[in-house]
Amino acid sequence: MTLCGVLNVDKPAGLTSRDVVNQIVRIVRPAKVGHAGTLDPLATGVLVVCVGHATRLVSLAQEGRKRYLGRFLLGQTSDTDDNTGNVVEGGDWKHVTLDHIASLLTEFTGCVDQVPPQFSAIHVQGQRAYDLARRGETVDLASRPVEIFSIRITQFSPPELELEIECGSGTYVRSIGRDLGSRLGCGAIMTQLKRLGVGPFDVADAISPDRITPATINDVLQPALKIVSHLRQRNLSTEEVIAVRRGQSIAVSRSTDAHIDCINEPDDHRIALVGPQGSLLGIGELDTIAHRLHPRIVFPD
Repeated sequence: MTLCGVLNVDKPAGLTSRDVVNQIVRIVRPAKVGHAGTLDPLATGVLVVCVGHATRLVSLAQEGRKRYLGRFLLGQTSDTDDNTGNVVEGGDWKHVTLDHIASLLTEFTGCVDQVPPQFSAIHVQGQRAYDLARRGETVDLASRPVEIFSIRITQFSPPELELEIECGSGTYVRSIGRDLGSRLGCGAIMTQLKRLGVGPFDVADAISPDRITPATINDVLQPALKIVSHLRQRNLSTEEVIAVRRGQSIAVSRSTDAHIDCINEPDDHRIALVGPQGSLLGIGELDTIAHRLHPRIVFPD
């Protein structure tokens, strides 16, 4: 039986995201495996791992809002923006107050321009920024727009600060700490990071990699449909399944498919295609003029 689905893995500290994927590959091969959103070895928490044909949905899984709990140490800076790099003394943190921090957080929410860390996976002229940084090269990384929905102070015991952050894809929590420390005039480095959730995947439901074995894989593997729970759904008849598998579009009706056929032009036209047994068949794109769904991603039978 070909495995297809998603794993909500609670990544422990010390492992790379690739380490976790490699463990799962050995269990599910020959099925493909891919993760949605890298976590540094320092970080723990939710790592969404797609298995089998669900790897075609990795980009959709990455669209989910990310929720983090980060701890920072004021009065320090480093080349990695966390405590794994070359740490040096920053400025005096003793003047920093809770109100001062709170007053600055509005600068870091909304659609903001953020410069990634020097040690990051950003491509620079065909090379990873962290490879250049490890060779001692200073890279001029351009800022990128990221969306940060909220930042909440959960603990402040000077010089330690804990923040709960909800953000979009591509956001570096290390950069938030670095830039906040700069605005405070004392510097700050990240010391801990826990990813609390990605879209519908919550850390409370995540499983340790050690719990994923050949004997348990069918029990812990969740349906691929959960990856696209943020999309509108269209249930297909047996005849429509056949048509979609042939690459043919199917008609939608204003009466029976009002929940998708009333989509306005700026809205998301991607529709999750669900088979008669309730499993995800693929992703379709709605043509609002012709009132038809065109298959864009279709899982094999």
